[in-house]
Amino acid sequence: MTGFLSILIAYLLGSIPFGYVLTRLTTGRDVRASGSGNIGATNVLRTAGKKLGLATLALDILKGVAAVAIADWLTLDSTWMALAALAVSAGHVFPVFLNFKGGKAVATFAGAFGYFLPLTLLATLAVFVVAVAATNHISAGSILGAGTFPLGAWIIYHPSAIELLAVIAACALIIYRHRANMDRIRLGTESVFRWSKP
Repeated sequence: MTGFLSILIAYLLGSIPFGYVLTRLTTGRDVRASGSGNIGATNVLRTAGKKLGLATLALDILKGVAAVAIADWLTLDSTWMALAALAVSAGHVFPVFLNFKGGKAVATFAGAFGYFLPLTLLATLAVFVVAVAATNHISAGSILGAGTFPLGAWIIYHPSAIELLAVIAACALIIYRHRANMDRIRLGTESVFRWSKP
């Protein structure tokens, strides 16, 4: 029973749209009507500034950490932790509070699986940084990171079949949510990331 409760809590935590809430409270605008239309940190950064972007990033990461930490506390079971990590990621992508239309879950995934599989996350962050540096596309780093994370998890931690399936499902969700980005990268129209304005 506690395992299913941890999944429900994780989903509801994931559904909290921090980027939407912070932008609405501070600017009065709907972040979904600007830039890429996404509620995540990258779009908040581009459309509402660095401070809100960083706050969104931190809160999205923290809700991932909290979801898996609660599952750990309630169940003391790595399988439920993996499922909670998947649930909080799914909550961010399909939030009940925004009619199931959410973000791409990269930051939330990082928080959740960083708690569950920290060494794999560190290795994947290296892939992310190199990909972004080489392409100037955050989406490229996210896609390549998600694509390599399951292999890293298997090599480093040898998780159970259910845990590995949860990892693969969460990564597949991220890649699926980036399908429009992949089309734009192929066409050469994807947004270029620069921390400072040129």
